[in-house]
Formats: sequence, C-alpha cells, structure tokens
Amino acid sequence: MTSFFDRLADGHVLLTDGATGTNFQDMGLPPGVGPEEWVFDAPDRVRELHHRFAEAGSELFLTCSFGASSVRLADGPLAGRAKELNVRAAELAREVVGADGIVGGTMGPTGQLVEPYGPLTRELCQATYAEQAQALGEGGVDVLVLETFFALEEALWAVEGIGTMTDLPLIISFSFDQGTRTMMGISPADVVAAFEPLGVAAIGANCGRSLEDSDIVVGEFLQATSLPVWVKPNAGVPQVVGDTVLYPADPATLAGHIADYARQGARIVGGCCGTTPEHIAAIARRLSR
Repeated sequence: MTSFFDRLADGHVLLTDGATGTNFQDMGLPPGVGPEEWVFDAPDRVRELHHRFAEAGSELFLTCSFGASSVRLADGPLAGRAKELNVRAAELAREVVGADGIVGGTMGPTGQLVEPYGPLTRELCQATYAEQAQALGEGGVDVLVLETFFALEEALWAVEGIGTMTDLPLIISFSFDQGTRTMMGISPADVVAAFEPLGVAAIGANCGRSLEDSDIVVGEFLQATSLPVWVKPNAGVPQVVGDTVLYPADPATLAGHIADYARQGARIVGGCCGTTPEHIAAIARRLSR
C-alpha cells in the first residue's frame, strides 16, 4: 500500500476528486436532504460517485462525511449517529478504491459560531472533532481533511481535538468566500502562520468564489509556505437560472486553472462545488495522466 506521504515524496501532483453535494443533486438527491443521508439510505449512489471519480483519474477520494460531526447532525435525522456514519462513509470509499487508493476523511465546520459570538466552546469543539476523526480512522481513512473553514479558532480547536485521538496526516483547508479573504477576514498568510507550526501535512483552499480569486489565493499560499499546497476551487461562481444552480467553468476552463496551479507548485489539486467527473478527467489530461 502506497501512503499519502509516499505519493508526495517524488514531486508528484496528487489529483483528488470533485464535488459531493452538487453531483449528488444531479444524481437525484432531493432538495433539503444532506448528502450524508445517502451513506445509509443510498450507499450504491455513494459508491457510484467514488467510482466515477476513480475512472476520471482521481487518486485521493474524500468521504461523504463533510457534515457528519455530532454538532452538525444534532437537529437532523442522523442525530446521535455520528460515529456510525463516519465509519461507514470511510468504508464505502475504501470499498471502491481498494488498498491502492488514498481515502481522505473530510470534516467540515460545525455550523456554529465560536464563543462569545455563538455556542461553540473550545471543549465542545475539541470533543466533536476528536470523535469524528477517531471514527474516520476506524473506518480506514489514510488522511484527514479539515475543509471549508473560515474561522481560525474553530479550526485550531479542531486540530487540538484531533491530535488527542489520532496521528493520521492532517490537511487544513480554508474557504476564501470573500474573494481573497474568508468571511472572518482571514488571509492565506494568516492560515499559514497559525497552522504550519502545528505539523499539518498540507495546507490550502477549497470552495471560495471565482477562479480568478483562486488564482490570487493559491499564489499567496505558495509564497507563504513550503508545505504541500492543497487547492480545490469551485467550477466558477454559481449562477441561479430558474430553479437550477449552474457552475459556469466547463472542464477545459477549470483544468486550465488547475494545471497552472500545479505548474506553480501546488501539490494536491481537484475541484469543489460544481466539479464533475468530467472536470476531473480534463484535469487529469492536463496533468498528463
């Protein structure tokens, strides 16, 4: 079995996958239903998307567990099932990609503001991410991914909690949804200053806004750190047309930006919202896979 670090050791650019939520919606996920519900209710659909990304050329596959923390699940149909859900999400990915594929256990924000602005305390945050990380590890992931964060405090507390339960490699990824800053005003340099000393395996950005904004964010990360830089932008800024949300960047356009990030030095690349297996296949071709 080739490890996550082995894949990066020779300068290889690791190609991860694309969106979960928007692809599931295209596959029939009803409005208002969380993607995590399909882990139990439609596991074949979850396996199908992993398989489609594998056929497109992905090498690192994210579990369907972005919103699977106990805090985020507390008011929905999966309340009290966080451990079971995370273990199963990891198992589904592993069933598809086998021993040679790299499975990343994805963990998103809790959806709560940190104290004193909201109810999320340091202790609750640490316990929440410790539980989720442990369950993903039990399910067999190779690496953990904290993604789409916007507040330093929540992400730092998450790292603290995760460190009490596992020594799996950890990637930290922020969403710069205000252009080149997060909604809390955080810059790529701020993220590097906070997390590089903590021994994370890679650092970078996902989601966000336009590809032009992503170009700037990636450049700032590459200038600020010698760590492997992770980047998974959206397929452009979403546009609402009637009752449909469209992402304007076609596969060739997104692949052009991603190939340029790799040329500049980004080490782990893929796509976020709106990124289909067809987008990933186009990226793979641009990376000469």
